Amino acid sequence: MNRLTGTITAIESNDHLSLVDVISGRDTYTAMLLETPRSAPHLKVGNTVAILFKETEVSLAKGLEGQISLRNRVRGTVRQIRRGDILCEVLLDRDGQTLTSIITTRAATRLALHIGDEVEALVKANEVSLVEVRDGL
Repeated sequence: MNRLTGTITAIESNDHLSLVDVISGRDTYTAMLLETPRSAPHLKVGNTVAILFKETEVSLAKGLEGQISLRNRVRGTVRQIRRGDILCEVLLDRDGQTLTSIITTRAATRLALHIGDEVEALVKANEVSLVEVRDGL
């Protein structure tokens, strides 16, 4: 599980859903949640939260240009690749933070991924969870 710490910077809600922006380092992550500040009191601008998303929900792109609907686009450098017969685990470095992606080995081969490559990690907002951080936990 990818886990980053960040600060809530914006919340847009209706009766059932919220889009929450969280800054972590130089990046802003957006989470689409089935919660609102009314049902989840930790959803408050200025609060520190943990940003969570599965490694299997992180797609990778090289040389991506133009606009896409994915809200979470994070540039990083490939630090390590663990190739298996079917899946690859790719570790990315982003300003000292590690992001992990699990993609198919076919995809890694098609992208011609190598250590040191610059890539973008892409995560849909509905795959991002936010957890309250209490006393440094």
